Amino acid sequence: MTDTTADNGTETTRDYRPTLFLPETDFPMRAGLPKKEPEWLARWEELNVYENLRAQSEGRERWVLHDGPPYANGHIHIGTGQNKILKDIVVRSHQMLGFDAPYRPGWDCHGLPIEWKVEQNFRAKGKRKDDVPKKEFRAACREYAEEWVGVQRDEFKRLGVAGEWNDPYTTMAFSAEAAIVREFLKFVEQGLVFSGSAPVMWSPVEQTALAEAEVEYQDKTSSTIFVKFPVRGVRKDGSAVPKECVGAHVVIWTTTPWTIPGNKAICYSPDVRYGLYKITAMKATDFAPWSMPGDTLIVADNLWEETKEAAFIERADRICNVDPSGLVCSHPLFEADRFWNYPVPLLAGDHVTDEAGTGFVHTAPSHGAEDYVAWMENPEWHDKQQPVPHMVGEDGSYYDHIPLFAGLHIIRLDGKKQGQDGPANKAVMDQLIEQGKLLARGRLEHSYPHSWRSKAPVIFRNTQQWFIAIDRPMKTGGTLREAALKAIGETEWTPPQAENRIRSMVEGRPDWLVSRQRAWGVPLTMFVEKGTGHVLNDHKVHERIVRAVEEEGADAWFERPSEDFLGSDYKADEWEKVTDILDVWFDSGSTHAFSLEDRKSQKWPADLYLEGSDQHRGWFQSSLLESCGTRGRAPYNGVLTHGFVMAGDGRKMSKSLGNTLAPNEIAKKYGIEIMRLWVAAQEFTMDLRISEEILQTSVDAYRKLRNTMRYLLGALDGFDDTEALPYDRMPSLERWVLHRLTELDEVVKSGYEAYDFKKVYSALFNFCVVDLSAFYLDVRKDSLYCDRPDSDRRRACRTVMHEVFMRLTAWLAPIMPFTMEEAWLSRFPSETDSVHYRTFPETPEDWRDGARAERWQTIRRLRRVVTGALEVERREKRIGSSLEAAPKVYVTDPAYREALGTEAGGDLDEFLAEISITSQASLVDEAGPDSAFRIEDVNDISVDPGKADGSKCARSWKYSPDVGSDPRYPDVTPRDADALAYWDKLNG
Repeated sequence: MTDTTADNGTETTRDYRPTLFLPETDFPMRAGLPKKEPEWLARWEELNVYENLRAQSEGRERWVLHDGPPYANGHIHIGTGQNKILKDIVVRSHQMLGFDAPYRPGWDCHGLPIEWKVEQNFRAKGKRKDDVPKKEFRAACREYAEEWVGVQRDEFKRLGVAGEWNDPYTTMAFSAEAAIVREFLKFVEQGLVFSGSAPVMWSPVEQTALAEAEVEYQDKTSSTIFVKFPVRGVRKDGSAVPKECVGAHVVIWTTTPWTIPGNKAICYSPDVRYGLYKITAMKATDFAPWSMPGDTLIVADNLWEETKEAAFIERADRICNVDPSGLVCSHPLFEADRFWNYPVPLLAGDHVTDEAGTGFVHTAPSHGAEDYVAWMENPEWHDKQQPVPHMVGEDGSYYDHIPLFAGLHIIRLDGKKQGQDGPANKAVMDQLIEQGKLLARGRLEHSYPHSWRSKAPVIFRNTQQWFIAIDRPMKTGGTLREAALKAIGETEWTPPQAENRIRSMVEGRPDWLVSRQRAWGVPLTMFVEKGTGHVLNDHKVHERIVRAVEEEGADAWFERPSEDFLGSDYKADEWEKVTDILDVWFDSGSTHAFSLEDRKSQKWPADLYLEGSDQHRGWFQSSLLESCGTRGRAPYNGVLTHGFVMAGDGRKMSKSLGNTLAPNEIAKKYGIEIMRLWVAAQEFTMDLRISEEILQTSVDAYRKLRNTMRYLLGALDGFDDTEALPYDRMPSLERWVLHRLTELDEVVKSGYEAYDFKKVYSALFNFCVVDLSAFYLDVRKDSLYCDRPDSDRRRACRTVMHEVFMRLTAWLAPIMPFTMEEAWLSRFPSETDSVHYRTFPETPEDWRDGARAERWQTIRRLRRVVTGALEVERREKRIGSSLEAAPKVYVTDPAYREALGTEAGGDLDEFLAEISITSQASLVDEAGPDSAFRIEDVNDISVDPGKADGSKCARSWKYSPDVGSDPRYPDVTPRDADALAYWDKLNG
């Protein structure tokens, strides 16, 4: 803002640049985050910032987020990083809201994923798992988990997550294993643990039962078959079937041919209309069809055309309606071996529809949950010795006592074709063809459950397992299901629809399968009486077990003799240890018991659990059931769920597709602050997308936020309390900014309380970019640079900027902990201070002025049109700077003059020029000429941009007829002359 020649031709030799009060700051424009962030982490660790916060927060209300333990297996991925950053924002914001908000991270260390990797490591050394002593194998699992806890801890800390990293909880700590045992034995003492034979999801590759949460659904191509079940001549009640049905076949359709040997019934729906169809002609085919004219088939009417097409039937006559109730069929393999010579009843089932298949559902209670329920509800058809047959062994092959198929595998267990169909499907189909009972077959790609770890398909297999009863009365009253449903209603769910999701899951879930046939984990520490299967329920025995595990870990159960636990009250040779491993979801569901309870830095119940939406069937639910069974309520007051992170094109991330993006890659290239901004800016309760292009948006946003902070720091150089101007002496523009701070204070605090980080981020970003940079700071640059330092207008501006800085650095600190720390210490250098010691500042309610805000909204509407007109003038090179202009603003609505006149506090045209950043301006109460500038969405304002009168000030570059009126400074305006006199006196 200086020139050597004034527009009036007056030569000046003075350089006015030193007299301008320009911003000064060491806060760099370039952040250098990849290099600086680790330095900040090291500083916080050296200063013990987290521990100091705990001491400073003593006496505040405790607020606890309980960390859902990630699995100690492999590097963190983008979804894990998102989860941890969300947790950190939650905890930091509640700390700054005035709570004592500790964060204790934890890890899930038991179970199949770790055991699977350790098995692979032993196989690489030429050792089979069964050849390794259990103690050695479990020690290898513990060592493997410890290694990954260390790796992940460093990766989580790099995300900027603050917490008790030196004292996390792990489910494999001896104290934790003892607590898990204690929690399990509480269920034993309530009489809720029982052994039962039921179909469970089973991984033949891993040879263990799987919980729903250990299963993921992937596309699989399966063989489909239509099978004919011959109708017997008499109904269930002994009466004869209609003569039309004699010799007919009920047709079923299934995608699992291998389950046909386990068939016990056929389910139908009373709401579906069934018909008897007689084939009159077959289509010409290259092979001999499996039906012929004269065959009669019973199928749902709505599905007959699909069945007819699949079976190559050309024509058929519908003979009559069929009521399936009471019908009995023979097994399609009954002529192949007496093993299948039993009645196959038709049973009504709620799960049957006529949307696909044939309207009849093949029911094999050994191989399906709905099949099992339907079968068990009809005990009159059961073999009393074995209501549900055992058909398939642990390796997924038929037992030796199964005729025709003994030893055949359902799924290939090893080799390049591991996970593909074994020989069982083909063998069953070949037998059905041989028996003349296969009507049609095909192939179908559909969603099918796979093991989360081995990625191989799972099967439903009837096994003897241990369960926790969901509907058995508890000693405390009611059932576990009832207690859980009540607790769901008492919990605050975010988003609200999550409540319906978990409620429906709990309403329909089966008993809790808690046993696994593995080696690494906490055992089901129970004794079962030999011969009777009776579970020993003795509190003194249980306490001895817990004490031993506290001292030696869960290995004590396997290593110590039974006598150590049974004592002198029981004979060891009459009792057998259960050596199955507890479901790891029971482990993680118990973490509240040893991570929150009786721990000084925590509290029970937690205020919040925060995980991905898949945890409604996982950790949220296991924690709910465990706590309701032992404490009668949920271990949390609130649950917050987030969506999954997808690639930029919406596809699931996978290494094979090459579309993964890891947090460590983002940290190295951009800095983790960029990822944190991305997390905060999203509607995270939905599935999110991320890519290099999407991250660039956060890079741009970060640059704008950093530039705002940099400008504030520079403009506030040297500011202290003695310069602050009281509110009643401030101009209207500053009062409007303070009003905006009251609005933001409400948005920020309520947003953080409601976990609406997008709302917080958007409000603060828009304030920085739109309200500050593009408007307020732009308007006030002239005053900041050119007014004398003791002028009210400049003091007011710096006072307001101070208030803005104090709030922005606190409000943004939970989201941008590195940058706000840098900004804070850049202004207030300290060897020991940190922005994270602060709480959100109180914002005086006296600053709130809604009427003024409405007037400024009107003024800014007018200013937008003026700015648009000047932009055209610059683009057409009719002016270089807006200071060369003197716009004439035409308005037809008196609201504009009223707003400007009220807020001006003096000359209205001078005020209009000030906010327009022009040298002069005038307001005209009439419609402008046709040539005036207008914008589409504002029809009551037009602008005629004109040239400013007078000479150019050599210091401020404003044009004014008054340039040179002060003879001491002949080339500047009176305002600048006054500032120069002040500066000259100050500088001698």
